[in-house]
Formats: sequence, C-alpha cells, structure tokens
Amino acid sequence: MRKIMLQVSDLHAYYGKSHVLQGVDLYVGEGEIVSLLGRNGVGRSTTVKAIMGQVEHTGDINFQNQSLSGLESHAIARKGLGYVPENRDIFPSLTVRQNLLLGLKSGKQQSRWSEDDMYVLFPRLKERLHAPAGVLSGGEQQMLTLCRTLMGNPELVMIDEPTEGLAPKIVEQMAVLFGEISKRGVSILLVEQKLTIALRISQRLYVMGHGHIVFEGSPDDLQADESVRKEWLEV
Repeated sequence: MRKIMLQVSDLHAYYGKSHVLQGVDLYVGEGEIVSLLGRNGVGRSTTVKAIMGQVEHTGDINFQNQSLSGLESHAIARKGLGYVPENRDIFPSLTVRQNLLLGLKSGKQQSRWSEDDMYVLFPRLKERLHAPAGVLSGGEQQMLTLCRTLMGNPELVMIDEPTEGLAPKIVEQMAVLFGEISKRGVSILLVEQKLTIALRISQRLYVMGHGHIVFEGSPDDLQADESVRKEWLEV
C-alpha cells in the first residue's frame, strides 16, 4: 500500500449559483500517476484549482497529513504541491532560462531536479535558452511550464490538460517525462482527455461526470467497463 500524499474528501465548489463540484472524493499515493478523466465542463479543472486554493470550496483537502483548508495558493505550493495550469502562465517577455529559474524556491533543501535535468529531458529548451518565452510554440511553452514547476521540487504535481493541442511527437515526450517524474518519487494528478495516454501511464484513474466521481479503478478496469466509457467519456 502506497503512502497517501493527497486525500480529498467531500469536496464542493460553486461558481455563483452553479454547484460545480458535488462531493468529490479522491486520493493520490506516493510516486503514483493518477488521471482524472471526463468530458469538458464536468469539473476536472475546478477540482485541481480548488485543491490549489484558487476556487472557494468546502470539504477536506489533506496533503501529507496536513490540512490545506484556508491556505493561499503560494502557501500550498511551499508545502510541496506543484500546479501546471491549462493556460501555461509563462512570462512571455522573460527568457526561457529566466522563466525556469522563477520556479526555484528559497531554502537549502536538496532538489530532485537541476536546471541541467530540464535540458536533458527537453533539449529544445536548451536550444531556446535565451529566447523570449513568448516566441515558443505551444508545445515548447507547455514543456517550459512543466519544467519550471519541477524546479520548485514538488512532492506532488497537478497537471491540467498538458497534451491539449500538441503534436503527437510532443505528446509522446510528455508521456516519457511523466514516467520519469514518477520514477523519482513525485506523485502526479493528471487532468487529461486523451484516454490512450491516461491508460498507458496511470496506475489508477478517476472518471468525473457532472461534478462527482463516477468511476475509480485501474486502466484494465476502465478498459473492461464499456458502459462507463460510453456514458462518460466517448463523444
């Protein structure tokens, strides 16, 4: 049994009068890759934003046996929870290297990741090291955002739709990187729409529908459950 890193219980969130999250329960174990699947609009992104303190919510969110309730996003990040948003949030006028170094946290804790690691994982970033981040392609910006988050040495990283709109070759690079992150003991909560990628790299999967979890299980379990795939995933 893996040590539980993140435990979410009875999570509710609202946008105005819209009840978006309706009692979400999930957990992520140490070094585990867990995918959160579902169609657009069911609450997957809202779930990770609530965990990160960016959406008002009720319920219990515990990370490494510490409650995150009431904490600001920067305080949550300092506890070791990384977040890669769907919109990437790079600083376009800063260089690639300057963006990367913004991910570093103060303190003497030894990081799993060095700047050189980022260039080994994604050689394209080294080639564009001194270029303004705003001139990078969408795939390169996604690499940069993910690497910047890793530079902060998170224990768990939440990644929202990382492969959206990317070329197949970049998607494949992302899948390899997720495996490397997991090998180094870092947990991943992955919000993803590409079922093939999620099935290949995840140890467990959750499927969301209308603001709550409708399925939890292994990739084999989901592949065997045609009714869940048809009702909640297939277009």
